[in-house]
Amino acid sequence: MGEPEQRLTTGSRLGAQESTGISTLEPGQRPPVMPPGRQIPIKVHMLDDTEEVFDVSQRAPGKILFDLVCTHLNLIEGDYFGLEYQDHRKMTVWLDLLKPIMKQLRRPKQTVLRFVVKFFPPDHTQLLEELTRYLFALQVKQDLASSRLTCNDSSAALLISHIVQSEIGDFDEAQSRRHLRENKYIPDQEALEDKIAEFHGKHVGQTPAESDYQLLEVARRLEMYGVRLHPAKDREGTKINLAVAHTGILVLQGHTKINAFNWSKVRKLSFKRKRFLIKLRPDMNQSSFQDTLEFLMASRNCCKVLWKICVEYHAFFRLFEEPKPKPKPVLFTRGSSFRFSGRTQKQVLDYVRDSEFKKIPFERKHSKIRSNVSLSPKPTERPSEVPKQSASYTFGDQPDSSTKPSRQVNEAPMVAVCLEDTARQQCRSPSLKKSPQEDRKQERAEEDVDGGIRGKAQSKQQTEHPITGSVANSPRLSETSVNSHGGLTAQRSVLSPCLSPDGRQPSPLTSPLLNDAGCVRTDDEDEGRRKRFPTDKAYFIAKEVLTTERTYLKDLEVITVSFKNAVSKDEAMPDSLRNIIFSNFDPLYTFHSGFLKEIEQRLALWEGRSNAHIKGDYQRIGDVMLKNIQGMKQLTALLQRHSEVLVQLEQTARSSRKQEVLCREFELQKVCYLPLNIFFLRPLHRLMHYKQILERLCKHYPPNHADFRDSRAALADISEMAAQLHGTMIKMENFQKLLELKKDLIGIDNLVIPGREFIRLGCLSKLSGKGLQQRMFFLFNDVLLYTSRGMTASNQFKVHGQLQLYGMTVTESEDEWGVPHSFTLFGPRQTVVVAASTAAEMDKWIEDIKMAIDLAEKSNGPAPELLASSPPESKSPEDSTVDQESEDDLSSSRTSLERQSPHRGNTTVHVCWHRNTSVSMIDFSIAVENQLSGNLLRKFKNSNGWQKLWVVFTNFSLFFYKSHQDDFPLASLPLLGYSVTIPSESENIHKDYVFKLHFKSHVYYFRSESEYTFERWMEVIRSATSSACRTRILSHKDSHPY
Repeated sequence: MGEPEQRLTTGSRLGAQESTGISTLEPGQRPPVMPPGRQIPIKVHMLDDTEEVFDVSQRAPGKILFDLVCTHLNLIEGDYFGLEYQDHRKMTVWLDLLKPIMKQLRRPKQTVLRFVVKFFPPDHTQLLEELTRYLFALQVKQDLASSRLTCNDSSAALLISHIVQSEIGDFDEAQSRRHLRENKYIPDQEALEDKIAEFHGKHVGQTPAESDYQLLEVARRLEMYGVRLHPAKDREGTKINLAVAHTGILVLQGHTKINAFNWSKVRKLSFKRKRFLIKLRPDMNQSSFQDTLEFLMASRNCCKVLWKICVEYHAFFRLFEEPKPKPKPVLFTRGSSFRFSGRTQKQVLDYVRDSEFKKIPFERKHSKIRSNVSLSPKPTERPSEVPKQSASYTFGDQPDSSTKPSRQVNEAPMVAVCLEDTARQQCRSPSLKKSPQEDRKQERAEEDVDGGIRGKAQSKQQTEHPITGSVANSPRLSETSVNSHGGLTAQRSVLSPCLSPDGRQPSPLTSPLLNDAGCVRTDDEDEGRRKRFPTDKAYFIAKEVLTTERTYLKDLEVITVSFKNAVSKDEAMPDSLRNIIFSNFDPLYTFHSGFLKEIEQRLALWEGRSNAHIKGDYQRIGDVMLKNIQGMKQLTALLQRHSEVLVQLEQTARSSRKQEVLCREFELQKVCYLPLNIFFLRPLHRLMHYKQILERLCKHYPPNHADFRDSRAALADISEMAAQLHGTMIKMENFQKLLELKKDLIGIDNLVIPGREFIRLGCLSKLSGKGLQQRMFFLFNDVLLYTSRGMTASNQFKVHGQLQLYGMTVTESEDEWGVPHSFTLFGPRQTVVVAASTAAEMDKWIEDIKMAIDLAEKSNGPAPELLASSPPESKSPEDSTVDQESEDDLSSSRTSLERQSPHRGNTTVHVCWHRNTSVSMIDFSIAVENQLSGNLLRKFKNSNGWQKLWVVFTNFSLFFYKSHQDDFPLASLPLLGYSVTIPSESENIHKDYVFKLHFKSHVYYFRSESEYTFERWMEVIRSATSSACRTRILSHKDSHPY
């Protein structure tokens, strides 16, 4: 007689040997044990509308029941959820995990608890498991149906379309209509059915996991996402609503947010009878500061419910660890003894990062797609041929079984996943990205005597760095990365189509390429990655096409979406200009959207991670490039009109004050991360990128390669297009640069004139009677301007004088003046002595000035006067009155980049001022050619983990995003003045493909995924950190901008 068949139980996912739970335990702690006593059945309504019954002891605290529910679901990230119920006062309250259940439920057999989401994180990418995201998606579905989550019709239709996609799969007109008739997702759904069907048709091929991800991506941007309203009145008696979010306390009028109090501004929360009190920290910037805000609620119990939620939200999102209980007073007690119980978000993230759990399939109750098994575990025979493998994870050395992470074992067995020998390795949980709380000050909360929160700020050691960007003190804007799971490989296995052969869920992202785990990645993961992905250089070249195309499409969206919306709200722009702009860019955006989809599909096939039925040789990219470049040639006429667009936009801005204000205000938006004019030149720049990528591809392929012929034909076509548009691009780049410099300079009349060409800008020290003073010099082909940074709100540069190049001579004068790296400019009416920061900088300036003098001699004579009120130029360098401003005027010029005005503070001019360096027009041209995008792992000098970011290199800067789908960067790092090297042995960076960026004490490490991407990042960053020499210019006369 054979051995009895083994069954995979609910808790066996966690290596559980006894019926206990661990949802809030740290590793090494024993799970709580069910207290003795009579068992009572308690009903729990789940998020999928099923109802489960759990038997718990009369003496059991709420935590026992909550752990039973999490164990029943095999839920690792249970700390985001809670159990709510209606008490005897018909108020909805949360089950207290520390108090006995019988003291909270008066009639436990008649009470139905609801398992729902309690804490809504700012970013759904922090939810690491598909099951957790599925439960969040169910919560969004419930909130839509109950009108808790209010939004406009378009957003509602998009949300429902993702729900329908996850439930019935790809769009079919009849099936979709029938499903919508049978299921009501929102009140008055009938009016939205056409729009829902339209959106549903765009989700073809999207798996249920991807639909959940996209659903949460849309939902998290809605103002009412995760908001639970608490009715109240202000001091004037106006009806309002209070709500609690991860950032702090919100004040709403109806469903519109009218105020918010960040946790960092709240000093204390308390309540007295019906009054809910918020005490704020003093604000020195406000003259009439009100430190205590008072709100009137319906009853004391309403105040207490809201206060408890505030305490828990503050602790969960703001603290590093669970607050310790206060010692009980000997004689008297004041205030509430309530405290947050459970792990904070940081502890949850750390716990999942340090632990490994099997991916257990589950049932999507409402889904008709045959790819899932039970969410509520059901008995299933486990195949006998499956080898036994431990599902537990050991922390360091092997501990005894009592210290292993475990969940309570439910008697209902769980379905098993049958794997072949190739997939018998123990599956890994994805590495976790850096917790957003690590970028904030640590606060350890103490409850005040009357029940308030006091924050004791304990500053966390951080490396100071010159990154600029709109990073607020909020988890939503913290520099976190998109975290996703590994994808399908070619291993043979018997499992659900929604699972990968190593037991992981597929990536929730629609892109097949963003499949790395965030933050910390182990060497084993690196080895697994090398086994999963192609290693051919052609693959990484094709991937560069994909990553840069994503960035290019986002840049086009700045014009076709964001700028169009801004223009439509304002009547300042003439219809003729509006038509010429969008008639040029809308067809380009449509074409490249389709191009991007084709590249994504080809890379998915190349990686072997697509379930498409397409057969054949798909490890190539030349055919896709050739097809689309031939289609692009049809758009050449549009590209030739881009110069007309830029010129007309500038002329309209000159003649219309409203148009100028419109463009200036649009540049203040986060989505416009570069000067607006640069986005109008992006289509011309993109041709250069295609040409360079195809040149590398043809150089890599041998002539007999199957993809060589298509790649060479594509290169020939794109080279022909680039040659046709090269002259236009050079003129427009110069025109755009003059327009940008005009914004940075004050005190000039006519900087932008025909025939004027920009050559170099940078920082030099000018010798005067007061000694050497820092000045900003601007060199053109006819004139040299010198300026200092003014005291204006936008920190523009004030022009103090101009030196005519016609008739000027230049000589080195270090010996004469005793100033290192100095040289003298002898003009017809003025002589100036200046000094560069280094000998290399001096050589660049002298070489460019001599070239500019030659160009001026060949022109028709001296340049026209530029200054609005030009000072006399006959003064000698010894005259101390040459410069009207004093050293005190320059005191603000040495502040950090972060303190600059948001719209002019981090331009190339300001970076050169701070870094005491210079850039030339040829440097700008090289930077245009060397744009790059992709995922990098970043590490600070004093940190341990690696943080995964989407990084875009352009305009001499690195821009950091959480994912390629983000609309604007979280931060930026200007690279001028930085050095790029490889880490030394003493730095203990024992990883492959790591490069180091450093400037003075600022050090960053970046890690790429392959040798090719490592070399590409080194190449493009070097182009920004070191200016091009004149020999390169002379060897590239075809691209010479002068």
